[in-house]
Amino acid sequence: MDEMSAAKMPNEHTILPGDIVQHFKRETLSAEERAANKYLYKVLALAEHTETREMMVVYEALYGDFRTYVRPMEMFLSEVDHEKYPDIKQKYRFEKV
Repeated sequence: MDEMSAAKMPNEHTILPGDIVQHFKRETLSAEERAANKYLYKVLALAEHTETREMMVVYEALYGDFRTYVRPMEMFLSEVDHEKYPDIKQKYRFEKV
């Protein structure tokens, strides 16, 4: 892992274990869904794929059945496709709350 176990992109968008993040689709939710923490996640760890050396983000949903997920770091820290989602204001797929 890189320095201080931080996931960093050239734009200084960082994620650390313990961070609470929201997925950009949270913007589309009703007040009731937001109150239920839908699309909120806790970053559990940063991990390295043993075969490819690709960095991954391990995160847990803070709603529903509290499932645990893993996603490539590059995808986790990527910008929202504003052509596909023109009404979304959030810049990145996941951002700290």
